[in-house]
Amino acid sequence: TCAGWERNVVDQPTAVNNIITNGAERIAAGIGVEVQKIDQKVARMIDHTLLKPDATPDEIRTLCSEARTYSFASVCVNPCYVKMCRDLLRGSVVKVCTVIGFPLGSTTTEVKRAEAEQAIQNGAEEIDMVINVGMLKQGEYDYVFNDINQVVLAGKRSRVLSKVIIETALLTDEEKIKACVLSKKAKADFVKTSTGFSKGGATAGDIALMRLVVGSDMGVKASGGVRTAEDARAMIASGADRIGASASVKIVSGGVGESGY
Repeated sequence: TCAGWERNVVDQPTAVNNIITNGAERIAAGIGVEVQKIDQKVARMIDHTLLKPDATPDEIRTLCSEARTYSFASVCVNPCYVKMCRDLLRGSVVKVCTVIGFPLGSTTTEVKRAEAEQAIQNGAEEIDMVINVGMLKQGEYDYVFNDINQVVLAGKRSRVLSKVIIETALLTDEEKIKACVLSKKAKADFVKTSTGFSKGGATAGDIALMRLVVGSDMGVKASGGVRTAEDARAMIASGADRIGASASVKIVSGGVGESGY
């Protein structure tokens, strides 16, 4: 449950540092002779992402081809490409993920729910929604909870996984905690750091804090600025079990991706 979340983060800095340190030690212990195995495991944790506004159908086809080749967890695309991806990925292990209320989170709850329902009808198997950051910062927690809950319920009716983007770069630690609590109360499957369109992306500290708040029975997705294998491992060490990245191929093959999502 979400009750008592304040108690869980009484010694927040120490707890966050412990998560990062212990996770880094686990990752370090596996590096060396099993690097290839680790990269394969990382690939299954990646949402291969292309959300830029000028993404073309040809680029989406390439994205899906790469996702098939590397067996990424999903492709994450704008809603207009869900049907195309569903057809291109049919018969593969790769799921189709799309975004709701993206990237600002400022559309009404009714619009977000309708957007989610249409995306699911078109073949989306995972939906990443953006919270209303302004309402959260104002303390309108009932509004934020209902906003999340309506999208989550739309997903659960069709067994579609839901992730809640809290846009960590715009929040204080207290607001990050509250956003995670509300997301868990709404029974979302994941909390997610960032849209990749704001002033910052995922950090190890934010991932550790989010993991501390939601516990072990909810997912944490790191997105925004994850461009290398080292970045991905740092996020996993800190508590992430899903990575959103556009540099996915370079991450699993040892390269360095461009700046951005």
